[in-house]
Order: sequence, then C-alpha cells, then structure tokens
Amino acid sequence: MRPTHLFLIIMPILALSACSGDGLDDLKQFVNESGEGLRGKIEPLPEIKPYESFAYHAFDLPDPFKPRKLQPGQGGGLQPDLKRNKEELEKYPLENLKMVGFLEQNKVRYGLIRTSDGSLHRVKIGEHMGQNFGMITKITDNEIIMTEVVQDSTGNWIEQNTSINLASAPGQK
Repeated sequence: MRPTHLFLIIMPILALSACSGDGLDDLKQFVNESGEGLRGKIEPLPEIKPYESFAYHAFDLPDPFKPRKLQPGQGGGLQPDLKRNKEELEKYPLENLKMVGFLEQNKVRYGLIRTSDGSLHRVKIGEHMGQNFGMITKITDNEIIMTEVVQDSTGNWIEQNTSINLASAPGQK
C-alpha cells in the first residue's frame, strides 16, 4: 500500500479514537447540577364559567341617539308675549351684542350696547333684546342683567337669567 492510502485510513481512526475519551464527566455533572432547580410549575387552568346569554327587550323604548322633538307644552304656564312688537335689539343674538358703557340721565340708568354691525343703542330696564324674549331687569356699572324666556326639553317655557358684561376697551386685558 502506498503511504498516502495508509495515511488516509489511519487519520480517521485516530480522530475517532480521540473523541471516545471520557473527559466530559465534569461537563455532564455541571449540566445536571445547574438544571436541578429550574423545573417550572404550571398552575392549573382557571375554571371556565358557562356563558349566560342576554336577551335585549328594549326595542320599543326611545332611541337615546336620536334627537327628541319638542312637544307642545301643557299650557297654562309661562308664555312669551308673541303679540308684542319686537324691539330693534331683538333681531340680534346675545353673542353679537356688547355692553360698551352706561350713563345716567334724570335718575334713569341706561346701558350702551354696540351691535355686531357697529351701531350703538341705548337701553333701559324693561326693554327687550336678544332672540330669546330677553327683558332687561338691572343695569349696573359692569353688566346688564336680563331674564330670558326659553323652551325646555319638554316644550314648556321657563325663565332663565343671563347677563352681558362690560366689554374691555381695545388694547386692554
């Protein structure tokens, strides 16, 4: 046999015999010791309660997501005077009216109101303004207090108090 053939046969035998040694005892011992306390404990599954079905029986009730229509009031209560001639400031919503001052003449106090179109009006207690049948009840240095007549959600007319505060001059806070 040629020496190269002999070399090719002997080399794998030597390599296999080198691996057959039992020098792995310390490695096997380490693996066994390190894995001893690592066993996890799995808790049992929770008890499953049976499903109880729900029957919806509210189809005949009003839909809470649809707007309610105002029903006419029961009558006999507070009513706005619809026959009264409207005053000039009743065509403006209160948001478009600003109190810019007041004056007193012959012991009668007047409020000065500026409209959104820039016109200036003088008002006194008992006059009306705003689109909700508002009647002026008091004029102070800082505000005009009024009582409005509005419909509530049931269609009945109710009174509510509101006020227009004195507007600050441009450039002031």
